[in-house]
Amino acid sequence: MEIASEPRRQSGYKSFDKPVMLITPFSRDPVSGHTFAARRILEVVPGRVYSLSGFEFTEFHFVVTDDGTQLIGIDAGTRTDSARAAYEALRAHAPALPPLTTIFVTHAHWDHIGGHRYFRGLDPKPQFYARENYHEEVAGEVNVPDSIARTFFGEGFSLDDVRAFEPDATIDSVSEMMIGGTRIELLPVNGGETHDAMFVHLPDLGVLFVGDFIMPYIGAPFVAEGHLDGLFDAIEVVVQKRPRYLLHGHPQLTENFSSPEMLTQVKADLTWLRDEVLAAVHRGEARASIHQANLIAPGLLSGRPDVLLPYLVLREHVIDRVFVQNVGYWQANLEGLDHLGDSDHGELLVNYLGLSEKQLVNAVYGVAADGKYELAASFLKWSTAHFGRTEGLVKAERLVYLKLMEKYQNTDPFKYILYSAKIGEEMPAMANG
Repeated sequence: MEIASEPRRQSGYKSFDKPVMLITPFSRDPVSGHTFAARRILEVVPGRVYSLSGFEFTEFHFVVTDDGTQLIGIDAGTRTDSARAAYEALRAHAPALPPLTTIFVTHAHWDHIGGHRYFRGLDPKPQFYARENYHEEVAGEVNVPDSIARTFFGEGFSLDDVRAFEPDATIDSVSEMMIGGTRIELLPVNGGETHDAMFVHLPDLGVLFVGDFIMPYIGAPFVAEGHLDGLFDAIEVVVQKRPRYLLHGHPQLTENFSSPEMLTQVKADLTWLRDEVLAAVHRGEARASIHQANLIAPGLLSGRPDVLLPYLVLREHVIDRVFVQNVGYWQANLEGLDHLGDSDHGELLVNYLGLSEKQLVNAVYGVAADGKYELAASFLKWSTAHFGRTEGLVKAERLVYLKLMEKYQNTDPFKYILYSAKIGEEMPAMANG
């Protein structure tokens, strides 16, 4: 135990009292929201290109111009406090950096524009560039339930900061400019996540900033967006530019979608998957049966090893997005015709099948012991709707959602966030050392 005390301290946990093994770098705090990594500042190109991770939900990227007189930012973060923390940390890391004069926005999602007010308060005030259609994205996302936004981005997040975003200049076509002797290409793309995506290419440094164009959810899961064909088109732009460094808006994206070569195979595999899903929709199959078919692209197992995990991470959400974009609210298997809720299912279990609270709690533990955690979570929702949040159900709930966190900790961070928030599980940040 004494030997393990130092690693426990670095993990951020106060005790070993947890019935699951979590080895993820993710953290979640009610005030500051979710982070994907421990805090770090990486010099991608020494003295020229800086990437900051772990200060909040998204990455911060900065570039020193060729003549050394100006600093360029890529995206503005989620909140003013986290933007300040990241920028001050960068200044402490490299005190001789020139003033920040320009910020390019890769897309107008919450976590890429929410911190703009902090940067606008700097002297000199940097100029913001975004896509010409940025306002369409903002209009769609400000209607997301506030509870969802705060679960991801923390209590300090404000949708008003997103509503207030307005760039100084907009881009509606491929554009090239010079800033401080640095050649910059601005490349509007549809992208897989939003229609206002913009790549920022520094050809002489071999760096391409791509935002979240290949976010595995193909658009935020709680917003009606996402464009798989736009993702395919954007991949072709990456392949054409062939950058040495491909920098995304989140660290796991940069780690997993790291080269034009692997993206080429990802595109081929996802094209096959899309066609299979569309064929299943045409046959009238239920979405659950498509997931259960374990669709494996023909060239996946014999292709590049670095495509295996990205394909599996993408597969579930590609199926979901393609399915919902190609069916109505009534489906061939009669799904959608009724509107039964958790209380209806709870009534079935108790009033008609005669199950007691104790029997339902035991059933939850039994289902969870078989590794069917989603099914166990459904039982919990139905039971709680009927009996309320009793001590036995709350205890079972914590175990089930911890198990769901453990299951998805290295493949689906958004599920991890929602499951941890469901039981109020704070996940401390790892120590820098």
